[in-house]
Amino acid sequence: MFGIYFGNYLQNKGVISKEQYFELLEEIKTSRLKMGLLAIVNGLMTEAQAEEVNQLQQMQDRRFGDIAVDKGYLTEEQVSSLLKMQGDQYLLFVQALIDHNYLSLEGIQQELKAYKKEERFSALDLDAIKSSDLDKIVPVFTKETSIPPVMKDYLALIARNFVRFIDTDVRLEQAERVNSCSVPFMASQEMEGEFNFFVGISGEEDALLSAASIYGKETFDQIDEDALDAVCEFINCNNGLYASKLSEEDIELELMPPVMYTKKTRIQTDGPMYCLPLYISGKKLELVICLESKWQID
Repeated sequence: MFGIYFGNYLQNKGVISKEQYFELLEEIKTSRLKMGLLAIVNGLMTEAQAEEVNQLQQMQDRRFGDIAVDKGYLTEEQVSSLLKMQGDQYLLFVQALIDHNYLSLEGIQQELKAYKKEERFSALDLDAIKSSDLDKIVPVFTKETSIPPVMKDYLALIARNFVRFIDTDVRLEQAERVNSCSVPFMASQEMEGEFNFFVGISGEEDALLSAASIYGKETFDQIDEDALDAVCEFINCNNGLYASKLSEEDIELELMPPVMYTKKTRIQTDGPMYCLPLYISGKKLELVICLESKWQID
């Protein structure tokens, strides 16, 4: 998931093209980290030592770790520890950038510093994105809006379900607190009970059609009631999971029938409303959420 964020930054800066960005994301889905890169970034070997072992591998039918142990560069325990890291999404993207000669390791570090500064991330924010853990990533993009914890839990759940059911390439952007917004069309649902909750999904037409087609398991080529109904089914599934989780904490919510809007719609509240951009394969969706406020839709 780190590659989705950092790769988008590199694409916007012109370091890589849009095509290269998506090719890298596909590549790392089936890649494993090279032991040499892992050893370097963990400070266990120098680049020169790793290159020496790589050259020896060309002459010997032996694993990198076995040769590094024989040379005294690594211990057996270190090799075992490094093997457990081979699925690290952050390092997989770093490896892919280096393998394709898009950036050197030094260049990646420089771009990471620039990325952190431009996005105003703290070191902990960047670590959260590197972790690829949505429970850690969601707070990075909601911390400026005073979103209540119960809503952050909801956003993490719906982001996880986008990854599970629609697209693994999900990227969030900073949430915004507003009192009104207009959307071209929307799938939505309300929940009532110990607190009242509204969630709507809108966004770019191709993004909504993509989400509807994948979740609904049929092709939709226009935004109509059938396409929005598929998105409503996704919302209802997600909200059912959310209500079930809260019921374990003795908090009861009742799901209202989903509602779809096929034309331009305006949402207004007398309290806080939050808009969270969510991208699937580079296509923008918008999550609109109201909590404990009176909302009007027209």
